[in-house]
Amino acid sequence: MKISNREISSETEKRQRISFGVTLLVVGLLIYLIFGLNTQANALATFGLNLSGSQALKVPDLVVPSLAGVYAMAILAVFAGAYQLARGVRATGWLIGIIAFTFVVAFLLWAVQDKSFSLTGMLSSTVVRATPIVLAALCGVISERSAVINIGIEGIMLMAAQTAVITATVSGNLYVGLFFAIVMGGLVAALHAYLVIRFKVDQTVSSVAINIFGAGATAFISSRFMQRAGDMLNNSGTFPIISIPVLSKIPVLGPVLFENNLIVYLTIVLVIAMHILLYYTPWGLRTRAVGEHPKAADTLGINVYLMRYVNVILGGMIAGLGGAYFTIGSVGRFDEAMTAGKGFIGLAAMIFGNWNPIGAYTSSLIFGFADSLQVKLQILRIPIPSEFLLMAPYIVTMIILTGVVGRAVPPAADGQPYEK
Repeated sequence: MKISNREISSETEKRQRISFGVTLLVVGLLIYLIFGLNTQANALATFGLNLSGSQALKVPDLVVPSLAGVYAMAILAVFAGAYQLARGVRATGWLIGIIAFTFVVAFLLWAVQDKSFSLTGMLSSTVVRATPIVLAALCGVISERSAVINIGIEGIMLMAAQTAVITATVSGNLYVGLFFAIVMGGLVAALHAYLVIRFKVDQTVSSVAINIFGAGATAFISSRFMQRAGDMLNNSGTFPIISIPVLSKIPVLGPVLFENNLIVYLTIVLVIAMHILLYYTPWGLRTRAVGEHPKAADTLGINVYLMRYVNVILGGMIAGLGGAYFTIGSVGRFDEAMTAGKGFIGLAAMIFGNWNPIGAYTSSLIFGFADSLQVKLQILRIPIPSEFLLMAPYIVTMIILTGVVGRAVPPAADGQPYEK
């Protein structure tokens, strides 16, 4: 007896409806048991909306009854779960968003009871900490849209970060460091493109080789030269904060979006520009055609090899910009393995964002939020070991990949070498 595709699809939707519904009900129960029973009845959570030193107009802080807020999140999760079981919602992103929102808000209300917490500061930190993840994700998007896998982003960012700080320190000019970081990223990506396009080397093997070489080379240069030379090679300074007139005075949003350094602004511009280029220009159409069906694109006169070379190199340059963030955009010096897995997290954000620039940016903000939250919570000294808090961004990565892998659909020809 043959089973039709419609029946298979219906059965899959039913399982998804039940799994998400049950998950939401469990989340609601956990919120009540973990946070509701451990929150004082008269406790108040104060969320600061004014960032110290910001030009934004001052507004009153947000004060919320902790216990009532926790109960509200539990009820919302249970209601959403019941609705999902009864009617079903196909928008997976909304369901994941409800799960994350209710649990995180309940967690914050519990953690901040009878304390003050800078909400605007955390949101501002989220945007900043998401920046290298966004750039790593954009590198993956533009490469894989042309069907070339590049998981060597971590190695590219490390080498670019070191190049940026050395050249900026020697020249005394941060823009020189930024330029050479982008060039370094492009050169390493060009090597990867040459190996996988010209010689058909396995794309994963080539990428892993870049990561290994990047970690080893930067560690050797750091220990052999930079530590001995001290500030002569490893003290570049960082780009200053640029406040955008008028917009920086908007309460809450002003400090978050319009008081940042150059690399953060360039990242936002890149997200918008890449989205427009991929979906509204002939170049983007050719790129997507090469990633979906290279043989058909070749038949129509598109140079498949050239498109792949250009996209991979552009992706490497974007990763180079991400590497520059770690040094001249953040701390002003280089430390071994300072990228701390952000290149791999960027790949997770790319998958969660469905190989879309705006989706990748939104996903990166989730990881940036987790990274920012663990830092802020350590300051509050909540009764959770700091080691567990440090694991937060990586736990979020695993949870998202567990729920998304198998549902996200990559470009059809992704990872497949093309033979003309």
